Amino acid sequence: MSDIGDWFRSIPLITRSWFAASLAVPFLGKFGLIDPRNLLLAPELFFNKFHLWRPVTATLYFPVYPNTGFLFLVNLYFLYHYSSRLETGAFDGRPADYIFMLFFNWICIVITGLLMNMQLLMIPLIMSVLYIWAQFNKDTIVSFWFGTRFKAHYLPWVILVFNFIIGGSFVNELVGNLVGHLYFFLMFKYPMDLGGRSFLTTPEFLYRFFPNRRGGVSGFGEPPSRRPAAQEQAAGGGGRGRHNWGHGFRLGGE
Repeated sequence: MSDIGDWFRSIPLITRSWFAASLAVPFLGKFGLIDPRNLLLAPELFFNKFHLWRPVTATLYFPVYPNTGFLFLVNLYFLYHYSSRLETGAFDGRPADYIFMLFFNWICIVITGLLMNMQLLMIPLIMSVLYIWAQFNKDTIVSFWFGTRFKAHYLPWVILVFNFIIGGSFVNELVGNLVGHLYFFLMFKYPMDLGGRSFLTTPEFLYRFFPNRRGGVSGFGEPPSRRPAAQEQAAGGGGRGRHNWGHGFRLGGE
C-alpha cells in the first residue's frame, strides 16, 4: 500500500487531482452511492432544470461494467500517462497555462456534447490532451498494440481507428482530437507559425492563484516547430523570457 501511495503522490498535482476524481466518481455510481443517471450530461435537464453539475460529472464519470471495464482502465492509463507528461513537459512550471488548456478544451467539449446529445465526456477530454501531447512530440516513436511503432503525430488517429474497429464508434475520439487541434492551432500554430493574431491567452487571475515556478515572462514561448530558431536566437543573446520546451520522449519512458 505504501508503494501505491508513493506512486500516487508522485503524479503531478493537476493530473493527480483529475485522475483521483475520474476514479472516485465512477465508483460512486458503481456502488450505488449516487444514481448514475444524475451524472450524465442531459441537455434538457441542464437547460430546463438547471442541473449545472452535469457537465462536470459527465466529464469524470464512466460506467464500469464487465463489458466496459477494460475501456475504462485504458482511458485512465491515457489520462495518467499523457497528462502527467504534458504537465511535466511542455507545461512544466506553468500550472496556470495547463489549467487554462484543460478548461478551454472542457468548455469546447461540453458545448459539443450539448449540441450532439453526448452523455459522457471523459474520453473526449482525455483524447484532447493526448492530441496536444502528440503535437509537441510529433517525431517521437511510440509503440502501440501488437508491437506496431510509428510517430506520435499519428497516435490520436490510430487510437480513433482502433476503437472504431473494436467498438464500432469513433465520435468521442474524433471530438477530442478536433478540440485538441483547435487549441493547438489557436494557441501556437496560427499566431506563431502563420503570423496571425493571438486568440487565446491565459487569464491573469490564474497566474495569481497558480504562479509560474520558473522565471521569465508569462506565456508559452516558441512552439515545437519554431524550436530550432528559438535556440539559435538564445545562443546569440536574444529570446529573453522565452521558455525552452525541451524534447520528446518515448512512450512509457521516464
